[in-house]
Amino acid sequence: MNGLNAKAEAERVHHRNDRPTRNGQYVLYWMQASQRASWNPALEHAIALGDQLGVPVVACFGLTPDYPEANLRSYAFLLGGLEETVRALAERGLQCVTRVGDPPQVALDLARDAAAVVTDCGYLRHQRLWRETVAKGAPCPVVEVESDLVVPVELAYPRQAWSAAVLRRRIQPLMPTFLHPLRDRAPRHSSLQLEVRGEDSRDLSALLAALPIDRSVSPVALVPGTEAARARLARFIEDDLSLYAEARGDPAAQVTSGLSPYLHFGQISPVEVAWRVSQVGGAGPEAFLEELVVRRELAINLTVHNPQYDTHSGLPPWARETLALHAADPRPAVYTADQLELGQTDDPAWNAAQTELQRTGTIHGYMRMYWGKQIVAWVPDPERAFDMALHLNNTYGLDGRDPSSYAGVGWCFGLHDRPFPERPIWGKIRPMTPRGLERKFDLEAYIARIASLQKE
Repeated sequence: MNGLNAKAEAERVHHRNDRPTRNGQYVLYWMQASQRASWNPALEHAIALGDQLGVPVVACFGLTPDYPEANLRSYAFLLGGLEETVRALAERGLQCVTRVGDPPQVALDLARDAAAVVTDCGYLRHQRLWRETVAKGAPCPVVEVESDLVVPVELAYPRQAWSAAVLRRRIQPLMPTFLHPLRDRAPRHSSLQLEVRGEDSRDLSALLAALPIDRSVSPVALVPGTEAARARLARFIEDDLSLYAEARGDPAAQVTSGLSPYLHFGQISPVEVAWRVSQVGGAGPEAFLEELVVRRELAINLTVHNPQYDTHSGLPPWARETLALHAADPRPAVYTADQLELGQTDDPAWNAAQTELQRTGTIHGYMRMYWGKQIVAWVPDPERAFDMALHLNNTYGLDGRDPSSYAGVGWCFGLHDRPFPERPIWGKIRPMTPRGLERKFDLEAYIARIASLQKE
């Protein structure tokens, strides 16, 4: 690994207050979004700072039992991955402390004994507020390092990008600057001997039984953690990447990476994924990087620059206007929230997509677009339709409650898209129909595959 980058690029690093470093027992790495022990720019920056100050690094994670729209499914996946991360950090001589509580308060409590605080970056409203709270309240410097995207968000585009084409022109020339391996730095000082109060790190999943959380949504069989994510990435590169450009839109072909839950929880670095894929030639990597970098970072751009990213009001004016104009149009069917949640419509393709979401925690990207478009058609009130789609996606999706969730649902209602010729119900919103699915891929094969999930 000689010669590879050993610290975060300066463009990723943001000083969130002007307090000087001070005498402290450790540098605190507040690990909230980037829940991994390697390819982690925030962690590497903390280690470099600790070495400079002559103190060890202690990592911490604040486990809140009331994270917005989280439930047993998401907590089980999070804690399973966090157990692995705690072990991996210990192997590097780094103690990781997990405390149940309000995440910024957990960080502030531990900051009392810190020379400095380094944290990763969050892009949703509450995540940014958490970091602002810590920056204001910590008695030492707070440094935020962007660790879960390829190109830093403000550098890529300093205001809301209205389409992928707008962001693509800016982000593609910048990618080579940030697309390289990140060497795991060996800290000069171990923190394992420090006595810092926290939950039993040997069995974090045992916390699940005690947490006062929503238990209405069961965990899925997907194995969490960095090792599982890397194994999945390796299989994708070996078996499916060469087919990706041509077959990524075919839900029956199953050639997608399946990495969205791992990216959501920060269990694998998007830079690692992008770098490994970029080492392979052909059209597949190019198409995949469009999704991983351009489209994913377009979603992050949305949540940073559109304060109404999670509401119908955050849609483009033309989309809101055309949906309102056609809200009273006769519908082929109207379904209640319960019928949709249970997958009880007269559309087998939609029911299959909803079943996939409920049983696996994800939906194939193409089917997710169709799934959302039909909610537009079946729920006459556009605001209620938007809220319903987002609720279902965030409740059952392991990759829900994410910038890509808000952008993906928004796209079904016209976000990041253009007006189309006007038609009933849809207005100028891009339509999607069952007949269109049948022309594009083997719909029956997809429905049969999902039906087999219900028998397991």
